[in-house]
Amino acid sequence: MSRVDLTPDPHVIVVFGGNGDLARRKLIPALFHLHQEGMMPDRFAIIGNSRSQMTDEEFRDFALASVKEFCRCAAGDEEWAEFAGRLSYISHEFQPGETEPIRDAVLEAEAQIGGKARRLFYLAVPPSAFDTITEGLGACRLTDRARVVYEKPFGTDHESFKELSATVEGVLDESQIYRIDHFLGKESVQNILALRFANGMFEPVWNRNHIDHVQIDVPEELGIGTRAAFYEKTGALKDMLVTHLFQVASFIAMEPPTNLDPKGLIDEKVKVFDSVIPLEPRDVVRGQFDGYRDVEGVAPDSDTETFIAARLWVDNWRWAGVPFYLRTGKCLGQSRQSVTLAFRSPPRTIFQGAVSAGDRNHLRIDLGHHENVSFHFLAKAPGPAVELAPAQMDFRYQGSFGSKLIEAYERLIHDALIGDRTLFTRPDGIERTWELVENVIADPPPVVGYAPGSWGPVEMRDLIAPRRWFLPEDEDA
Repeated sequence: MSRVDLTPDPHVIVVFGGNGDLARRKLIPALFHLHQEGMMPDRFAIIGNSRSQMTDEEFRDFALASVKEFCRCAAGDEEWAEFAGRLSYISHEFQPGETEPIRDAVLEAEAQIGGKARRLFYLAVPPSAFDTITEGLGACRLTDRARVVYEKPFGTDHESFKELSATVEGVLDESQIYRIDHFLGKESVQNILALRFANGMFEPVWNRNHIDHVQIDVPEELGIGTRAAFYEKTGALKDMLVTHLFQVASFIAMEPPTNLDPKGLIDEKVKVFDSVIPLEPRDVVRGQFDGYRDVEGVAPDSDTETFIAARLWVDNWRWAGVPFYLRTGKCLGQSRQSVTLAFRSPPRTIFQGAVSAGDRNHLRIDLGHHENVSFHFLAKAPGPAVELAPAQMDFRYQGSFGSKLIEAYERLIHDALIGDRTLFTRPDGIERTWELVENVIADPPPVVGYAPGSWGPVEMRDLIAPRRWFLPEDEDA
């Protein structure tokens, strides 16, 4: 990736939704680890905000518990004390007519830091609050020297996307807007570009002539936890398919960019979305795990999908006729994040009784905690007879480079602090992804049930037939 100056300017960071689940699990641990690694500004302050009542000291206790549970590195007493001294909290519902507490807190923090500090506002709140907070930032004139990070999804359908974009672009310049999709911060997702475009063994076969189909699979063992209010309004399609899975698909399908600056990379991703044929209800399977409607906060007749599988067609020269199968869901058999490229079978085989090469020849990129690339192929089994057996070659990041990978949120927060927009999304790309699912949102197929701990509803097998979903731990999935 092209990089700019890696040392952030002094910053006041405001986290809206500062005591929420995202802040607890990801943002506070990420900010602390960046501080630990010397990647935060020399001078900074972090202000948490939500409607909940909480003192500064209670927020620091909340942050310490968050770091202890979710941060990869231990917090020493001295370094924690230094970080905690930068934390404060404002209990306030921020909106255009009531901006004084947030404005005053930011100005006070800037006075303590000294000089003209930059401002980073992180909206770790539901999409329905984005416009109100943005208008509030404009009303109290906090947009000078500011960048604003918007969590996904940016909007909840095509129409709401356009309305939200009009509001945001009426307050902020595009250069200030950072629409985040944390999958783009994963080293393994970025390594797709290196794997494809830096290696002559892969790029020549990365096309319809050699690849039979592509699978992008993000099953999750967890349910919805305490996020019923959010999840009921989004579901798996809006929460995962139109965001994470589409973004990963664009990295797999894109043409070589002219360079790796933000415009060159994003231009090619948007071209992929422009080439995708809009999904129809027949291209989608919607599922709901048994017991979802019993979760507190879920409507007893809820039609929200907790599982979605989709068949995607990229109708361009490279990928015409190659289906992309995308799958994600809650309460499934295992949590993993992977991309599988299944290669075509040879035109004929000279090996009698051989297992299907098409079933075994694939490249898998694991995007999860154990990030690796593995190539699965057929080899001769030891012995006097010529018999084939599955074999595998692996590349593992940590074992190969001997260092811990930077977490996706850490990478993207740091990018926002230094003003690098390479791995953030652009409005034309997001708008196109909402257009691609318009027909499904307007006429969704009925949800079908599935057992928690399974791989989803049986109907998903019909979507991919005569192929099959691939998970190494479940050969029959």
